[in-house]
Amino acid sequence: MPTHDDEPHVEQNENRLNRLRAGVLGANDGIVSVAGIVVGVAGATIESGPILTAGVAGLVAGAVSMALGEYVSVSSQRDAERSMLAKEERELREDPEDELEELAAIYEAKGLRPATAMQVARELTEHDAFAAHVEAELKIDPDDLTSPTQAAVTSAIAFTLGGLLPLVAILLPPATWRVPVCVVAVLIALGVAGWVGARLGGAAPLKAMLRVVIGGGIGLAVTYGIGIALGTAVG
Repeated sequence: MPTHDDEPHVEQNENRLNRLRAGVLGANDGIVSVAGIVVGVAGATIESGPILTAGVAGLVAGAVSMALGEYVSVSSQRDAERSMLAKEERELREDPEDELEELAAIYEAKGLRPATAMQVARELTEHDAFAAHVEAELKIDPDDLTSPTQAAVTSAIAFTLGGLLPLVAILLPPATWRVPVCVVAVLIALGVAGWVGARLGGAAPLKAMLRVVIGGGIGLAVTYGIGIALGTAVG
């Protein structure tokens, strides 16, 4: 049956979900990283200047680091995928019969009878041998390889948006309320990020929320304690 124009392919849905998950993880990293910095500094001083300076420096450094890391990682993945595609294209050109038998074996392993599997493999090969093999063997869409630049920009934006929340939350309230307000805002944001990430990944939302909230709370407590200790020692 023909595919409806408004129903994206499974591979396209999976790629979008992967990008969304990466965005959620980037935002989560931004929340935790910047919150740890500003809460730690707030434990050492009540002055807004040092908190703002440290927070902005951590935000920029984290966003750049995330972008560079994502760019390198996705570039390596893309190079590997291109290498596999080139290898498959070469094998199809040099030994088409063996490749046909390999494709038939894949469909036979999925439950088709040998004769049916070979018939499917032949018809797909006649239609588009390369597309049939990369889909069945490599699970790669040659027309939808992940862009390193897009991944880097997405990661940097997600980290920045996540990191802005604790920075704003700790600077707006009065000095005595800075840390409590920031901690509450961060834990709520982490809970939301954990829930969204779990829903996108098909996991249990409650467990994911508890993991990130408890982990984030412990991290904030540790950095705040270190800030108090260092502030006392330096003072």
